[in-house]
Amino acid sequence: MSEVRVDKWLWAVRVFKSRTLATQACRSGKVRIKGQSVKPSYNVQINEVIEARIGRCLRTVKVLALLDRRVGAKLVEDYSQEVLPPVIAKPTDAFLSPSRNDREPGKGRPTKRDRRDIDRLFKQF
Repeated sequence: MSEVRVDKWLWAVRVFKSRTLATQACRSGKVRIKGQSVKPSYNVQINEVIEARIGRCLRTVKVLALLDRRVGAKLVEDYSQEVLPPVIAKPTDAFLSPSRNDREPGKGRPTKRDRRDIDRLFKQF
């Protein structure tokens, strides 16, 4: 096997749960190789380092071998290597302003406005 699409490889080594999610991540610029966003049809090479942003988590994976079929979780380490531990983005200070933290612990569920603010915060990542 000499060529494999990046979306297919990311799905095969279980970085994404489905190939559709991998394709969407590539199209939205959340998958980078050598600092450049790549299209889903980009052909992966051995020893390339792929950065994939999944929600608030940034995973950096090195390609050890090519494959186009999904493998079991125990076999993933034969085809990929985590370069860095997953990095989780931290909330911005704008969200932690005093006006939003005036609720005391144990005061119940967040209001609808609080929930929308939380959703807006996590869409940034």
